[in-house]
Amino acid sequence: MQKQRYLKKLGQRIVELRLKKGWTQRDLAYECGKEPQSIERVENGKSNPTAYYLKELADVLEVNVSDFFNF
Repeated sequence: MQKQRYLKKLGQRIVELRLKKGWTQRDLAYECGKEPQSIERVENGKSNPTAYYLKELADVLEVNVSDFFNF
């Protein structure tokens, strides 16, 4: 799978998990101390998040990091 396609799928999965909590991008950004633009870039596959960034997202979404890769 190409990198861009993979990052897009990862971003879509993060969106799914965020929406399950009923959160906006701004809500997620606030909860994990990130800028909303940063969340937007990750969700749109325009950014390659670090492992620690994904851990921070997983913690506030109350999921395992591995849940991001169930696509």
